[in-house]
Amino acid sequence: MASYTGSTPSAPPAPDPDHPRVAYPYQPHAPPTNPSLPYAPINPTQSSSSSSTAYGSGPTPPPQGYGYYPYHQQPQPQQQNVYSLFPPGTHPDVIRSFQMVDRNQNGYIEERELQEALAWSYQKFSLRTLRLLIFLFRSSNESSCRIGPKEFADVWSCLGQWRAIFERFDRDRSGKIDAVELRDALYSLGYALPPPVLQVLISKYDDGSGRKGELSFDSFVECGMIVKGLTEKFKEKDPRYTGSATLSYDTFMSMIIPFIVSD
Repeated sequence: MASYTGSTPSAPPAPDPDHPRVAYPYQPHAPPTNPSLPYAPINPTQSSSSSSTAYGSGPTPPPQGYGYYPYHQQPQPQQQNVYSLFPPGTHPDVIRSFQMVDRNQNGYIEERELQEALAWSYQKFSLRTLRLLIFLFRSSNESSCRIGPKEFADVWSCLGQWRAIFERFDRDRSGKIDAVELRDALYSLGYALPPPVLQVLISKYDDGSGRKGELSFDSFVECGMIVKGLTEKFKEKDPRYTGSATLSYDTFMSMIIPFIVSD
């Protein structure tokens, strides 16, 4: 039996009219404002038909069958435009960033290409953070460590939201957030972590000098992705949102290991 009990922070942030209070210890997903859109439709390949036509003035018709086509009827191969797979309304800067790093134009980018693409508008993220992002956002049908246009657009949007949260709770404008600010930031996102769990998280980023742990935006994203990802995995086993679930050992290990083995 794996269970947890949410604990309201000792000093929760003041209510924000733009950010209503969340359910406890976590809330079900709100209905998406824009349902998941399928890939943009691709016109099916239209093959030319090999109809018999007059050929010269002789009575013998041109050869038919066996793949023969008159020159002007040769079927032209059509290439799929992989960039049409971006969701409708995707900002041109997002598409351009993807195109610039997808040098082989296969419609996928891996961790180092993602690092380069995000560095132009956000910052250079650690490979550990990028692997977590790819793991959480890649298509369920994709087994490789890579993402396509739709997933890249989702990552871009997610980072924009988390950047806004980070700046909101970085009250001293130091470019880092401490344990209290981290607690309040996660609470605003719907994650009411008990103090022991919060302490484990913040200690992960302790530099060993005895100073309290502080998180850069890169570390904040990594930390947030761990909390978000594990919570989502747990909620799959807790459909009634009771805060408790029964897990087998295999299931538990399968849930945890991707988040702790990311180097």
